[in-house]
Amino acid sequence: MASQPSSVMSDDTGLVERFVEFGHELRAEGLAVGSGDILTFCTALAALNPSDLTDIYWGGRTTMVTRRDQLAVYDQVFRRFFLGGSQSKPEPPDQVPPAPSGMRGVLEIPDAEPGSGAADDEDETTLGFMASNAEIWRQKSFSSCTADELAALRRIMATIRITPPRRESRRRCPSKPPGRPDMRRMARQMMRTQHEPPTLLRTTRKKRPRPLVLILDVSGSMSEYSRNLLQFAYTTRHAAGRVEVFCFGTRLTRITPDLDRRHPDDAMKRAANRVSDWDGGTQIGTCLDEFIRKWGRPGMSRGALVVICSDGLDRGQPADLASAMERLSRLCHRVVWMNPHKGDNPDFQPNTLGMMVAAPFVDSIVSGHNLDSLGAFVENLPEWR
Repeated sequence: MASQPSSVMSDDTGLVERFVEFGHELRAEGLAVGSGDILTFCTALAALNPSDLTDIYWGGRTTMVTRRDQLAVYDQVFRRFFLGGSQSKPEPPDQVPPAPSGMRGVLEIPDAEPGSGAADDEDETTLGFMASNAEIWRQKSFSSCTADELAALRRIMATIRITPPRRESRRRCPSKPPGRPDMRRMARQMMRTQHEPPTLLRTTRKKRPRPLVLILDVSGSMSEYSRNLLQFAYTTRHAAGRVEVFCFGTRLTRITPDLDRRHPDDAMKRAANRVSDWDGGTQIGTCLDEFIRKWGRPGMSRGALVVICSDGLDRGQPADLASAMERLSRLCHRVVWMNPHKGDNPDFQPNTLGMMVAAPFVDSIVSGHNLDSLGAFVENLPEWR
């Protein structure tokens, strides 16, 4: 490289030299890696975590690999250079597994030589973000995950693809059978063709995304789940369009504008600064009543899917909660209660006073205690139209 930008780890020239050597190794193995590609790689790592093998792997793969048939060579060089793997040059396989997508976007380096034995097993356990560990983390409750595991799960959560439920609007559009006859278009066609018999045309209602409202409990009893649910709300807001997000403890706070940030850490920080009752008490009925008066009744909840994420531990009056839930169920299309304490129990029954009071007005009770349960919730979203 002719020069190194001052913004790329200026205080850590040893790392820069290491990454430049990695680029030279790739070039020696036949990859068309130029100085500009290495510079882009270093610049990308300046915005990521240069001490994280996951960031290094994906940073190099996205900046220095240009063809699919180069993936096997890149993975072998990466293993050898950063993990001290085999020194032998691999034979490029006929088919390289595609990069993971959707919720399964985890670091999984494809094997260049299938069935190579114990050496491959050692490489697989060296990386802290391999597919086997990620699958375990997906089924592990947020409350029992370590800080590193939660950080890894949030990165996976950011790749979730969400299809919101859709509803029929009053506007109509041309369609194929089945659909009712489009008399207006056929009449216009007859006038243009001098009253010749028209072609049978049909019409149907247009479909548009149904509004989604997330109301998150950030009280002390939800402290083990609230940040992960907030990360899920951030992902939903950026993936599904018409999404409103609220947090509540003893008061209700709308954080939708704070989540409209490109970087999730910035969004989390702004949301945390706006919510003043984080890890405090819980007044579910009072907060839902405020939501209905200020936002729900004026139009936000009309035809919307409202998701309340809470464990149901309420210090307010049960009558207030029952009244608010009854009004909310009449205003919105569907009420879904996400309770992390439900876990994987299909026979879960409400066991807190707040949940027992709210249950008659709830359409579905789902769990949100781990990544798999959030994935199941996302898969069911299109069905709640």
